[in-house]
Amino acid sequence: MSTAISPTAYNYKVVRQFAIMTVVWGILGMGLGVFIASQLVWPELNFGLPWTTFGRLRPLHTNLVIFAFGGCALFATSYYVVQRTCQTRLISDSLAAFTFWGWQAVIVSAIVTLPLGYTTTKEYAELEWPIAILLAIVWVTYAVVFFGTIVKRKTKHIYVGNWFYGAFILVTAMLHIVNHASLPVNLFKSYSAYAGATDAMIQWWYGHNAVGFFLTTGFLGMMYYFVPKQAERPIYSYRLSIVHFWALITLYIWAGPHHLHYTALPDWAQSLGMAMSIILLAPSWGGMINGMMTLSGAWHKLRTDPILRFLVVSLAFYGMSTFEGPMMAIKTVNSLSHYTDWTIGHVHAGALGWVAMISIGALYHMIPKLFGRAQMHSVGLINTHFWLATIGTVLYIASMWVNGITQGLMWRAINDDGTLTYSFVEALQASHPGYIVRALGGTFFAAGMLFMAYNVWRTVRASDPAEAEAAAKIAVVGAH
Repeated sequence: MSTAISPTAYNYKVVRQFAIMTVVWGILGMGLGVFIASQLVWPELNFGLPWTTFGRLRPLHTNLVIFAFGGCALFATSYYVVQRTCQTRLISDSLAAFTFWGWQAVIVSAIVTLPLGYTTTKEYAELEWPIAILLAIVWVTYAVVFFGTIVKRKTKHIYVGNWFYGAFILVTAMLHIVNHASLPVNLFKSYSAYAGATDAMIQWWYGHNAVGFFLTTGFLGMMYYFVPKQAERPIYSYRLSIVHFWALITLYIWAGPHHLHYTALPDWAQSLGMAMSIILLAPSWGGMINGMMTLSGAWHKLRTDPILRFLVVSLAFYGMSTFEGPMMAIKTVNSLSHYTDWTIGHVHAGALGWVAMISIGALYHMIPKLFGRAQMHSVGLINTHFWLATIGTVLYIASMWVNGITQGLMWRAINDDGTLTYSFVEALQASHPGYIVRALGGTFFAAGMLFMAYNVWRTVRASDPAEAEAAAKIAVVGAH
């Protein structure tokens, strides 16, 4: 009997590795975020050193939270979900292991090179060409593992969560390879293959779709599996989830030009980006409503289940930030918000409220199952983490909204004779209290991750991975 089922047991080892590293990189990335936020309150924290300046550490922060924390969460959950919904083992254990170690190598390379100032200067695509090539190789391997597993599935149906994961994997590969086309000068310096406004357009086609596909579509795959699982309810509308999928991937790819309003980009391209961004509100809210309505008949569970609370509050932030984004894409609004802290507030409404919270909820759901436990070590600690994360996010985004609108109004204020009413330094002084609140909010959020790390450590220490593997075998056999 055991020989018949061992080949179909799931590969939980790689999922466990990615899940643990999600927590590790989350602490490092968010801790660094608190540090650079504090630099804007106390500039002396630069220590007068080139590699600890805000300009060097800020791209490291974004790479750690997006690609290290977010990326590991996506790898972990996609490998977990695709095996369980296809009722089959990953197509290749060795290729899956390569994606884990290769991804960690990319992250460590970023930690070494970015503080040293080796950068392409492209937002979210700062890693120089040798690291970018390694990233592409790892990513193509990831696609082979994911789609290969779907091809060998035991189920006729491909669950909708896998559609979202699949789109995120394919489009991220395309975005990365096209935007990173470059002409190397030496091992640590290259120039973009594109020039001028074309380079800017391709960069923001990449940059906004790093948000649209890496930070949205992949995490919607997570939402479509873990929200119904944790609520113990079927997804509210399967038909709506399919409409949501096709509308989202059709529209999102066009929204990039809204980053380039009032620039050298042709006006028609700016207007197209604005129009597509506004239309994008419909599929975004369709997905949010679908997730929320899944709780029909299960709302009472929020009183006692902090994991479900993480998942549902993440959907609320997703709905809010996907309303805010299209609004900020409108040219008249953008003329006030662009280059201000409002943009940073918007990004973190999505990054902390949506991406981090859904990842944390998914990890709390997954980790006991991966390590053969009935539940996490402490539900009380999950509750503490939830409130730290929620309060931290609200403090962060509210302070950046106030700062951003203040900055936008001060920068455009003019005297009767046409001169500027305020100097840039005066706008900076007005922003200082907001920077203090932002650093406090970030500290709350990062502190929550420390509680999570302790909770995970206690859960893993008491674990029996062999039990988890056995349970997986039983689940597969039961499904047959």
